[in-house]
Amino acid sequence: MPIRARATDPAGFTLVELLIVVAIVGILASTSMALYRTARVRAGETTAVATLEAINQAQFAFAQVCGNQRYASSLASLATPMPSTGNAFVSPDLGADPVVKSGYQFTLAGTAVTDAELTCTGGTPVESYQVTADPVRPGLSGSRFFATNTDRVLYEDGVKTFGTNMPRRGPPTHGVE
Repeated sequence: MPIRARATDPAGFTLVELLIVVAIVGILASTSMALYRTARVRAGETTAVATLEAINQAQFAFAQVCGNQRYASSLASLATPMPSTGNAFVSPDLGADPVVKSGYQFTLAGTAVTDAELTCTGGTPVESYQVTADPVRPGLSGSRFFATNTDRVLYEDGVKTFGTNMPRRGPPTHGVE
């Protein structure tokens, strides 16, 4: 009796083939997660810079329209609508002190003017200001620290915050434009 060759089922996969597919999917997933994390950090940093620019523009407009050539003392003051028009200088999502937005914490501080009249929104104006933007989770929500002041120049530092040493005017002791 002759021995017949047994036909294999062509519709199935072997265990080795399945393991190779799983390994390839794992490599692609880990690569895409690293790229996603980098993209998320860049997006947070871009939002931080855009927000600081918006605050600078709002402070300039506030000084011209509402502050008698003085600046708002807080982000909440910039987000308060003017009685005459009902419009605020920044969007309501920036109306807290400090405020967290896109993984960054924004803090505004100023040098109070004691002899000036109140602003059109009822706040005490400041002579000069500083705004810092620090990542909430350094390395995950952002890897750089940002700041600006009355001069409306943006500064960045990849190592430490500007929170304790950002002057109200002029360049800080560390970081670059």
